Amino acid sequence: MTHEVIVIGAGPAGLTAALYLARYRRDVLVLHDGKSRALRIPKTHNAPGFPDGVEGPELIERMIGHATSFGARIEEAHITDVTRKKGGFEVMSEDGSTWTARAVILASGILLNQVDLPHEVHEQAIKDDVLRYCPICDGYEHSDRKIGVVGCDSNGAAEALFLRQFSSDITLMPLHNSELSKAQLRELAEAGIAVRHGSLVHLDPQAGCMNVMLEGENQALSFDVVYPALGCSPRAELAAALGLKLNDEGCIPGSALKGDEVAGFFAAGDVLAGLDQISVAMGHGAQAATSAHNWLREQDNQTLEATS
Repeated sequence: MTHEVIVIGAGPAGLTAALYLARYRRDVLVLHDGKSRALRIPKTHNAPGFPDGVEGPELIERMIGHATSFGARIEEAHITDVTRKKGGFEVMSEDGSTWTARAVILASGILLNQVDLPHEVHEQAIKDDVLRYCPICDGYEHSDRKIGVVGCDSNGAAEALFLRQFSSDITLMPLHNSELSKAQLRELAEAGIAVRHGSLVHLDPQAGCMNVMLEGENQALSFDVVYPALGCSPRAELAAALGLKLNDEGCIPGSALKGDEVAGFFAAGDVLAGLDQISVAMGHGAQAATSAHNWLREQDNQTLEATS
């Protein structure tokens, strides 16, 4: 059986795409590996319509229920390959299962470059609100708190300066060594941001604070919350295998939102170059779904241009 559209990924982008396609009366199948970054969110206040915040798993559960109520189907599978074939695409999973579709939307998201902590300890630190990775998402909630930023390079400096609008107590620390220029150090000093230069030895998350031991320090530094500014790894391997050229950060170009790179192949959400936010991903999902729907209409001679 060939599906009209397969969506790879069940985060905000993929599930929005599935909802729109289902409401366009398309045969849509969502394949995902259960690793949506949204599932790890303890609570977000950036999702419109949830002024008291919403937990990531609850949001995803609501979105799954919404999409499936209109006919979208969702299966768990770790997709390892997408290849072009006559009439569309073949999608293959890790266990060798295959599906075919006329069009594909890749909404596979990103993987965070994380600090070195055991998985259970790391996830508990996130739940305890002493470890955070998104200043845009969570900076407001840490207003007037003691904030540490790990990553003494341009990304770390930019993150520290961004967080400065929420708190006057910001400390920037390196993971291994400082890569800041004199001009960057001066800008940070003028903003009142403290900079430490000893390499990170270890992190010790507690229920109400994060203790950070740096090389050369006699005792650990204690923060209300620590933000690692270590970047991320877009899950764009499937797009690259189809011949799409990724940008310097490994993201898919924005033109893939409209399917301009490979006919019948679209992308949405954090895997695209841009702002990694739930609301942006949802918008991408709607756009990619509509682009895929209209592309299929063109292929089936159902548009004005095709019939004129």
